[in-house]
Amino acid sequence: MEDTCKEKNEDLSTAANSTITLHQKSLDDLKTYNPFEHRNVPHPTSTIGSFVHLLKSSLGSGLLAMPVAFKHTGLIPGCLGTALVGLIATHCVHILVSTSRDISRECREPALNYTDTCARVFKHGPQSLRRYEGFVRHFADYAMAGVCLGGTSVYVIFIASSLKDIVDQFTSSHLPIEAYSGILLIPLILLIQVRYLKFLVPFSVLANMCLIVTVAITCYYTFADVQFSDGKLFGNVLEWPLFISTAIFAMEGINVVMPVENEMAHPEHFLGCPGVLNTSMVLVVILYGIVGFFGYLKYGDYVQGSITLSLPEGEPLALTAKILVVIAVFFTYGLQMYAPMDILWIRVKGRISQKYHNLGQIVLRTASVMLTVILTIAIPDLELMIGLVGSVFFSTLGLFIPLVVQTVHKWDRGLGRCSYILWKNGLLLLFYLVVLLSGCYSSIKEIVKKYS
Repeated sequence: MEDTCKEKNEDLSTAANSTITLHQKSLDDLKTYNPFEHRNVPHPTSTIGSFVHLLKSSLGSGLLAMPVAFKHTGLIPGCLGTALVGLIATHCVHILVSTSRDISRECREPALNYTDTCARVFKHGPQSLRRYEGFVRHFADYAMAGVCLGGTSVYVIFIASSLKDIVDQFTSSHLPIEAYSGILLIPLILLIQVRYLKFLVPFSVLANMCLIVTVAITCYYTFADVQFSDGKLFGNVLEWPLFISTAIFAMEGINVVMPVENEMAHPEHFLGCPGVLNTSMVLVVILYGIVGFFGYLKYGDYVQGSITLSLPEGEPLALTAKILVVIAVFFTYGLQMYAPMDILWIRVKGRISQKYHNLGQIVLRTASVMLTVILTIAIPDLELMIGLVGSVFFSTLGLFIPLVVQTVHKWDRGLGRCSYILWKNGLLLLFYLVVLLSGCYSSIKEIVKKYS
């Protein structure tokens, strides 16, 4: 009997050691699991292509709206504010991508999009917050949809305003901006049917080239005449929220970040120094500061929602810039709509039969374009739309959500020495609330004032 008990104890000990070994092996596998090695991307994007995409996502109509942003603050606060917003925007993108990679490693998943990252963090976060996983998923999707509708509506207004400015120079039939928005419906629907990010690279390259030439021509007109208008060094403090809203709208390309990073052939090149992210954002901040500073210095308080609309009429070079910027923003529209369409399709395709998936994609993308055009017709003012969309949607998607997600993810895993992550994110969340409330109030106040 003693021998039997001894054998049973040895078996239990062996089983316990086996369980411990398996658990330790699981932890070791978790530490060594590399999501990059398990990604199976049908059409991976090169590092240069990813750089072009990320640069293009931040260089759109917002770049040419920077002079009117400087009008709200003056020259000195405008320069400091541009650097500050660029730093905060870059930091929030960095912590979002880092958190996504960490949670991907823990969940042993090759890649996670924006919404899945938020949901997984809450699912594996503090016990008291796990029940909010579904709410967080819906909130992130709605925020993405808001950025999609609002941001691309600004692009439609921008293109329509530029087309109106061009056509009015040659014809006497001055159609309203709403009419040009309707004309754009069919071309935008055709563009949005491109479903793979890799196939958008040529469009991004073309858009970047057009935008570079436009900026060069704009700088030529800005510096050609040495008689600069009287730009204010300091503007009205009450108008500063409109500057911050415009700058956030201009620089935030966070809705494109996760698709770009997930489809890279070498995702390890995205973060780090220099890295795709840091390199692109440094160029963005420098270019935004130059265009905003000298554009406002040139045209003063008479600068319009896009500096290209302030260029002289009847000159071939100025006309060329206006045409090129239309092409640039038109192709940027397709890139900005890529991430929201991907997220919406993932949620919808399970309810559609497999044989109707292609038709379902076409209907979904067509309906999304129609919504942006309808919103454009409702508020056909470029400057006011940029301020409203930037303060509400882009700040929520680009500031609020990444900060909350990182805080929740690090809560049980360590917030750093003296909980510096908690203090840092708390200050940035306070900045977000100031942007949201003040920017939204200022934009709505101006909209009501104009249309009443």
